[in-house]
Amino acid sequence: MILTDKQILEEIEKGTILVEPFNRACLGTNSYDVHLGRYLATYKDEVLDARKHNEIDVFEIPEDGYVLKPGRLYLGVTKEYTETHAHVPFLEGKSSVGRLGIDIHATAGKGDVGFCNTWTLEISVSQPVRIYYNMPIGQLIYFEVKGGIENYYNTKQNAKYNNRTITPVESMMWMNEW
Repeated sequence: MILTDKQILEEIEKGTILVEPFNRACLGTNSYDVHLGRYLATYKDEVLDARKHNEIDVFEIPEDGYVLKPGRLYLGVTKEYTETHAHVPFLEGKSSVGRLGIDIHATAGKGDVGFCNTWTLEISVSQPVRIYYNMPIGQLIYFEVKGGIENYYNTKQNAKYNNRTITPVESMMWMNEW
């Protein structure tokens, strides 16, 4: 079951969902709109290695925007910090963003119960497109869970994305044991 606007507001009031900053105008029928944060990042190396720490260059989006180019992976970040303590959050792109040829995530659209942070976006484009800080970029959808939770994300010892940040976070695959 997906939470409706009224249910999202009830959960915010109860403290099981937090969105900072919160703007009532961003609440849709069954989602909450999020915006592109101030920073983007690109990987320093052309070839990424899943077993090593691939470093990124973080930069601020200029006031007049930044042109994304095809064939390049950009890491972005949501302006909104979120916490979800009793639901599964999903981040999807807005249709207006998709119609500009912008994909906001490669595979990482689902959060875990207990996820507390900004969302790193894995952005790619099908043709050059200028983007701006604070533009609507995606929407959070909240799903109910069935059953008790033993292992909240924000309390997992091996959680790699728990440090609160306003900048994109590179892949931490290298920290996995495999």
